[in-house]
Amino acid sequence: MKPITQIQLLGSEVLRRQAQPVDDFSSSEFHELLEEMQSAMLAEGGVGIAAPQLGVSLQVLIIASRPTPRYPLAPEMAPLVMVNPGFEVLNAEMRKDWEGCLSVPGIRALVPRYQSIDVRYRDVHGASQRLALRDFPARVFQHEFDHLLGLVYLDRVENNRDIISEAEFFNRVAVQGE
Repeated sequence: MKPITQIQLLGSEVLRRQAQPVDDFSSSEFHELLEEMQSAMLAEGGVGIAAPQLGVSLQVLIIASRPTPRYPLAPEMAPLVMVNPGFEVLNAEMRKDWEGCLSVPGIRALVPRYQSIDVRYRDVHGASQRLALRDFPARVFQHEFDHLLGLVYLDRVENNRDIISEAEFFNRVAVQGE
């Protein structure tokens, strides 16, 4: 079995580059990338991943909300590959909630995100799709979509006091019973 590609960490130039659209849905490289993304996300306990996190500047992301040690209260959702995605806001209401990132290990931050969005994307075969997302899955999508724009979640933080260590985050969750 091929080793999992290393997750790119904050400071890597590919995380700050705008990703390019996918135009060849049948190439073996594209399908190998999808397998690597899925494997890396599962191995690291993520609920989503974007191609730039594996060093590939293409507009591909996977959202896969499910309970994990990193997100124990996440709702269950089958993994969904989205290629060349975009979204429209269905409701302008935003909510701050905690986020972490495989590319920014050891840190959590409160990030404002839209709660209800309509996502358009292409599936792994290139067919156009649309999907309405709410709450946590909408947050995961927006987080991963930011990677395609060359942003990380820390760019969305409104106040530096909203950034804490992951150890402190888990202490707070244990104390509050969240």
